[in-house]
Order: sequence, then C-alpha cells, then structure tokens
Amino acid sequence: MSESKQHSMDDLLAIMARLRDPQNGCPWDVQQDFATIAPYTIEEAYEVAYAIDRKDWPDLRDELGDLLLQVVFHAQMAREAGLFEFADVAHAISDKMLRRHPHVFGDESYDNLDAQKQGWEDIKAAERAAKGEQHDDSALAGVSRGLPEWKRALKLQERAAKVGFDWPDEQPVLDKLLEEVDEVRAEFANGRDRQRLQDEIGDVLFVMVNLARHADVDFSQALRHANAKFERRFRAMEQLAHEDGKRLAEHDLPAQEALWQRAKRLDDTPA
Repeated sequence: MSESKQHSMDDLLAIMARLRDPQNGCPWDVQQDFATIAPYTIEEAYEVAYAIDRKDWPDLRDELGDLLLQVVFHAQMAREAGLFEFADVAHAISDKMLRRHPHVFGDESYDNLDAQKQGWEDIKAAERAAKGEQHDDSALAGVSRGLPEWKRALKLQERAAKVGFDWPDEQPVLDKLLEEVDEVRAEFANGRDRQRLQDEIGDVLFVMVNLARHADVDFSQALRHANAKFERRFRAMEQLAHEDGKRLAEHDLPAQEALWQRAKRLDDTPA
C-alpha cells in the first residue's frame, strides 16, 4: 500500500475553500458564519488543553489540527467577505511576535523576567495607543473582556497584585472565602433575592480564583479534574446500582448516597 500524501498548509486552505464552495461544497459548512463557528473554536481550544492534561500526545496532534481548522475556517469566511486572507493572519501574528520580543529580534535587553513582563505590558500599551484607544493608565488596563470570566478574574487579580494590592498568603484568602460563604448563607435565609444571590455567589467564585492563584493551582485544570472525578464516581454508582438489579433512579437519596460512598472507596483504592 502506498503512503498517503503529506498534506501542506496550502492543501488545508484549499480543502476549506472547497467545503465553503456554494455549488460544490458541504451544505453545513456553507451555512456557517463567524458567530456560529465561534463556539466550536472555543471548544477546540479546551480539547487541546484536555489532551495536554492527559499527556495524550497523539490526541494533542489531532486536537491541534482541529484548532487550526477553526483558524482556517474563520480566515476563509473573512476572505469571502473581502475582510482579510489567511496570509494576513500569519503576517499579523508574526509581526506582533517580532514587535513584542525586542530582546530576541532587536537590541533591547531586560535584567530579569519581571522587567521583561513589564516591557511586554509597555509594548501592548503602545499598541493600544497606536490603535487610537482611549488612554487608560489603570493597572487593569488591557485586560480583555473576551476572556472566560474565571480567566479574567485571574488577570485582574494578577494586575492588582503587581501594585501591591494582594493578600500576603493563603490564610486571609481562606478567611475571606468563609466570610463570603456566610454571606451566601445569609441571602438564602433572608428571602433568596436572585440578584443578591448572584452577587454573593460571584464573590465566592472570585475568591476561589484568588485562592487557586495563591496555591499556584490552575483554576481551570482543578475544575477539569473535579469534573472528571465526579463523572468517574457517578458512573461507578450507576454500575453498582445495576449490579444490585436496579437503575440508579430507582434508589432513594439515602441509598444513592450509600452508593456514592461505595464508589468513592473503590475510586480511592489503589489498583
């Protein structure tokens, strides 16, 4: 059997153009626009992170391909609308990397990593000014509003910490977390006002991001691990219920709790 052709970037661009061809392309691909594809772009980025988390390198290769396809998809739609081409995307990011690394591609030098990070922020501020964006000298300037909210919370906290507005260690963060949880309890007790509950639960989540930052724990990765653990144990509950001759839904809550405890013990038992 002959080896398959080693496809190039040009091949991928041509494949995407054919998929989007109104006469001979794929009806689903043709019907998409930037807004409908955006959720897939976000999903594929998380799939990349999940493959890295599992250290599944063959899957990482495939997921990076899926993510690259999203870039190509958006670029093809932009090409059709006369906005820009894929080559413009490649040029823009190349130009940005050259501009933001003067210590590598120019004559700039930094004494340490903190100085380099500050240089990076200074360059970004200059870029915003060049775009005509309103001057903002706040320490929080430039934190993207397009980030997932947990990530934006982390960025805001990191920026505040740079000017000294930060807890000295994790203990006061833990104390603050207990304080915020008590405020949530109070809102439940005082009538369950939806807006106030949203505010108080938001405070809890913000402090949780802060706690993860102080623990040097990736908030997203920690939640991914928690999700995986819950799914693993819940599926084990279902299996245990099946072995008892019932579906899980046929057990009342105390019986389900007993199954959960059994599943936890099995999950915590070394293989």
